Amino acid sequence: MKRKLLAALIMMCSGAAVSAADANHAYYQPGMGMGEQVAQVSHCDHDAGCGCEVPCDCDPGCGVEPGCGLEPADCGCEAPGCDGGCDGGCGGGCPMSIFGGDCDLGDPFSLFGEAGAWSAGGWVQLGYHTDALPLFNSRPDNVQLHQMWLYAEKSIDTSCGFDVGGRIDYVYGTDGPDTQAFGLSNGHWDSSWTNGNDYGHAIPQLYLEAGYGDLSFKVGHFYTLIGYEVVTAPDNFFYSHAYTMYNSEPFTHTGVLGTYNASDDVTVWGGYTLGWDSGFEDNGDSFLGGLSLSLTDDVSLTYAAIGGRFNKEPGERGYMQSLVLDVAVTDNLQYVFQTDYLDSTDANGATVRNTFDINQYAIYTINDCLAAGARFEWYNESGVYTPINDESDIYALTLGTNIKPHANVLIRPEVRFDWDSDEVAGLEEGSDQTTFGIDTILLF
Repeated sequence: MKRKLLAALIMMCSGAAVSAADANHAYYQPGMGMGEQVAQVSHCDHDAGCGCEVPCDCDPGCGVEPGCGLEPADCGCEAPGCDGGCDGGCGGGCPMSIFGGDCDLGDPFSLFGEAGAWSAGGWVQLGYHTDALPLFNSRPDNVQLHQMWLYAEKSIDTSCGFDVGGRIDYVYGTDGPDTQAFGLSNGHWDSSWTNGNDYGHAIPQLYLEAGYGDLSFKVGHFYTLIGYEVVTAPDNFFYSHAYTMYNSEPFTHTGVLGTYNASDDVTVWGGYTLGWDSGFEDNGDSFLGGLSLSLTDDVSLTYAAIGGRFNKEPGERGYMQSLVLDVAVTDNLQYVFQTDYLDSTDANGATVRNTFDINQYAIYTINDCLAAGARFEWYNESGVYTPINDESDIYALTLGTNIKPHANVLIRPEVRFDWDSDEVAGLEEGSDQTTFGIDTILLF
């Protein structure tokens, strides 16, 4: 196993990659093109600071030194003598200075790029973990391709009136089967697109979007509003997932979802969906909606809920809600509190699932290249791992870092501790387990 682990580390840390996907959370955003130039070059009103022959030591009359490696304002060539060194007065570190001060990642490379409102991109996620976790991580002690992801999108701009757009996402890898429309077992849509053990294809999003002013609608197949963690790897801080996300929350819906931006601080969602994780056919009838509030500049609260019939098989119906509190404690420290509640029955009124959880995240951003975080989860379940008349508590603590050695590369090592005294969750080591994991995401 040690040889496999060493090989995994060498393989994943040696890759280079290419542009970022949109990120959806307020913490250190691995999907964003970080490390924009922070050094600013001032305009000089006299020849001493503006001529191309002036070296790095600018005339004090300019107010600041010109940024090393940058062209002085109003000049057509770079000032000689500026070698762009780490100590050149640029106000930040070198690209690999990730353990202190600022870091300069430069602009990410984009394979497809943007053309007006049109954009396309993707990423490749390779991962390795030492022990089995029943939460996406299905191949312990093996390097696995979790996600080879491609997307194309036309965003809408309703600032000047009516606009139409849409998006399509495609994924292949070990996360593929978990992202398919598996709500119906009839092989329709993408639910039968498997490829050997654990691997498969999926189209988790395919929708049209139209809007006018502050109101817009999605029609088609799209991600859920529920929860804090998401399917798309670059938009999560941790490599592994919470029990809550995998067992108690839907991943996708098919239907109609409206979004109304009531103000800069209030967003409201509401719509009709064909149950949970369904393709383009009837798998249920449910309401999906929610509310997002910016309580202050540093505090936001998001509530989302589903009510109705979740699926045809076994006819599960009920209510599910998620509440997420996001607090910017300082400029560097973010705290997130999440709690979900799910209560469902079958067509005869017998309980199918009853779960409650609390997830807490603390994420400290050191600079654009490095962040550290912790996640602690209490997952109380009945009907997921245990018979409905029984109840079990599962706990998990995850400690990890996000390292960006390049604008297109994100490395996420972590160590995770799971406690399952009833031994119901399928941990490889039984009632308690320590798992080391690491993945690399190459963005384009």
